[in-house]
Amino acid sequence: MESRVALIGIIVEDKSVAEKLNAILHEYGQYIIGRMGIPYEKRQVSIISIVVDAPQDVISALSGKLGMLPHVNTKTIYSKIKDN
Repeated sequence: MESRVALIGIIVEDKSVAEKLNAILHEYGQYIIGRMGIPYEKRQVSIISIVVDAPQDVISALSGKLGMLPHVNTKTIYSKIKDN
């Protein structure tokens, strides 16, 4: 299956979901290229960027699972780069 590069932006509005979020990310760890997290104390949110290289259905499943968590918002951006 064709692999794509994507960026998943995540905003966590309640830190109590962190354990579930990290469990999901661990489940998809083989596809994750990099991760950056920024706690924004002024607004009491955490902003996380996840870069993945995976088949589109895997990226969609990961993004969907994250977005189903309460107090978590996600947005996925796909690269136009395709497998060689």
